[in-house]
Amino acid sequence: MAIETGRKTLKARLIRNAGRFSLCVQDESAPYRYVSVEGPVVALEDPLPPAEREALAHRYLDADAATAYLAANQEQLADDILIRMRPQRWRTADFSAFAAEFDT
Repeated sequence: MAIETGRKTLKARLIRNAGRFSLCVQDESAPYRYVSVEGPVVALEDPLPPAEREALAHRYLDADAATAYLAANQEQLADDILIRMRPQRWRTADFSAFAAEFDT
């Protein structure tokens, strides 16, 4: 698992100092649910490898939008680093079963 962030950000500094980080993804619409993951940093790549940046852009955008995004953000992306984590703890919650009790 990996994240990218600015080299000089508070986030990058705190993760470097702690040697670990966590992520949480939450659905803000009912029924609420989330997943979080926590673990140690296993690698820090500085600068962010261009192939990683391109793969991420193409994962979330169509080909034309990914190319445009990469071109438009070339300078900002040059300041990014890649931080890899080995997941140790996962937590999840899905309140759909609980919410179903009220759908009668």
